[in-house]
Order: sequence, then structure tokens, then C-alpha cells
Amino acid sequence: MPSKTTNKFSPEVRDRAVRMVLDHEAQHPSRWTTILSIAAKIGCTAQTLNEWVKKAERDTGRRPGPTTEMAARVKSLERENRELRQANEILRKASAYFAQAELDRRFKR
Repeated sequence: MPSKTTNKFSPEVRDRAVRMVLDHEAQHPSRWTTILSIAAKIGCTAQTLNEWVKKAERDTGRRPGPTTEMAARVKSLERENRELRQANEILRKASAYFAQAELDRRFKR
């Protein structure tokens, strides 16, 4: 599913940037300085690159938290649950409406 904002970086560019951060981390005093250096080279913000790195680490099990696949699954199930609740509410209202109509019909005889 596409993000709500325009995404100007392909998955290949993202993957390469993340690999560069992980591969060159030892050459900088901190991860953040590594991220600052690489973000400037590829033209994204450091915060964006940092999010890509954290996401990649979650997806590979190096960082705790839900993987991209699991987060998408949860989102899908929440959407399905919301739709089912709406359908149940519609059915509940329709049932009450028809039950009342049947009572009205019986008492008019």
C-alpha cells in the first residue's frame, strides 16, 4: 500500500542506504553521524533514513517490534474488524426495523 506522501525513493535506494549505514557505522563516532553523512549523499532527511534503518532492523529481528509484514496484517485485520462491526450494526438496525414492522402489521388486523 502506498504511503500518504509522495515517495521519491525506490525500494532499491532505501535498501542500499540502509546497507550503507550498517556497513559504515564503525567508521563514524555514532550511528547518527553515519546517518547524517549518508542522508546528505542520497538527498533524504536524516530522520527519514533513521526510520528506514529502524524498520529494516525490526524486519530482520535485530530490533524489537512488529515487522512490516506483521504491522500490515494487523492493519488489515483492524480494517476487516471495523467493516464487520459496521455490517453487524446495519443488520441489527434492519432486524429491529422489520421486527417493528411485523408487530405493527399484526396489531393493525
